[in-house]
Amino acid sequence: MRQAGAGTSARAANRSGTVAILAISVALAAFAPSGAGAQEVREFPSEHGTLRVETLATGLEHPWSVEALPDGSLIVSERPGRIRIVHDGKVSKPLTGVPKVAERGQGGLLDIALDPGFAENRTLFLTLAANGNGGFGTALMRAKLTEDGTGLADVKELFRMNKFTGKGQHFGSRIAIAPDGSLFFGIGDRGEGDRAQDPRDHAGAILHINADGSIPGSNPYHGGTGGLAEVWSKGHRNPQGIAFDPKDGTLLTVEHGARGGDEINNPKAGHNYGWPVITYGKDYSGAEIGEGTAKEGLDQPLFYWDPSIAPGALAVYRGKMFPEWDGDLLVAALKYQLLARLERDDSGAIGSEERLFDGEFGRIRDVVVAPDGALLMVTDEEDGAVLRVSRAATQ
Repeated sequence: MRQAGAGTSARAANRSGTVAILAISVALAAFAPSGAGAQEVREFPSEHGTLRVETLATGLEHPWSVEALPDGSLIVSERPGRIRIVHDGKVSKPLTGVPKVAERGQGGLLDIALDPGFAENRTLFLTLAANGNGGFGTALMRAKLTEDGTGLADVKELFRMNKFTGKGQHFGSRIAIAPDGSLFFGIGDRGEGDRAQDPRDHAGAILHINADGSIPGSNPYHGGTGGLAEVWSKGHRNPQGIAFDPKDGTLLTVEHGARGGDEINNPKAGHNYGWPVITYGKDYSGAEIGEGTAKEGLDQPLFYWDPSIAPGALAVYRGKMFPEWDGDLLVAALKYQLLARLERDDSGAIGSEERLFDGEFGRIRDVVVAPDGALLMVTDEEDGAVLRVSRAATQ
């Protein structure tokens, strides 16, 4: 891994943002079922003490996203198109009313994000791969969890990317909710790299819309001049982690490179992050990509990995359980099957990396900082699991 020399500092965040964390004030004891519910507990050393990892649920098919609900249960998406509730170690039947998805390659049902007012309005947002003219593409939906918690209601599509393709890769796509309630989310280049440089194409971009689907006036192409109104930034290969720092509201993303070049970026309005013109990765054939690692007018990453770890999701740690981690970035990794913790200094610059759980649980797809400061993770496997990471009791 390497620090990119020309990067600017940023602070990452739990993707639901500060307001969402406050809205989900729940006792995490509910996430740590005992007796028959707790399937496995293991302990692992770390630089700041021993970590306790509990398996809260298993038997999920390629789970992609996890969020904490106000009643202490968890809501989990499965890529084939199901949503389930996990409570006291028990996994519910699939919720009714879930929109149809295109389970194609890397596509399917992807992220879940809770509205900041979920405790009162039960509203949530979903990203998914959808069928459409020309093949498949990424869409974003809004829905409500029914009062009995068994289904979705009032489902509405807020956004659909403008150019679909038959390719099955690089759909993105996680959601970060800004302090003002607007939605940021990423879409990959859909396997067609040049699309990431076209401001009139939603592929290879960070997008920004309001919670009702309208376009924020702060967007760089608001009004349609020079690019699509929803586009916030371009030049992203496949962003699969996106978050706001609860402390200062800075936006941060993590995205897949090719062979090397996984990146952490601080997307700013109207900026271009280079793919595929510049990259620290190479083609899977070993061939060079683009014009090198730097070019005037294209932003450098804050940090990159070579070789690639295949990042899943990203969170910032601002919890109470691990004060030593305050401000650090947590990145789930698929290929290397680990959780990366990146230390940051007071300026936000990324320093050393600690790798946790290397190969112990399989492909880690999501990581979330829970309200009590523990971590929630899911493993992207045919028999996927929900995990809780906490501080082990001292002797």
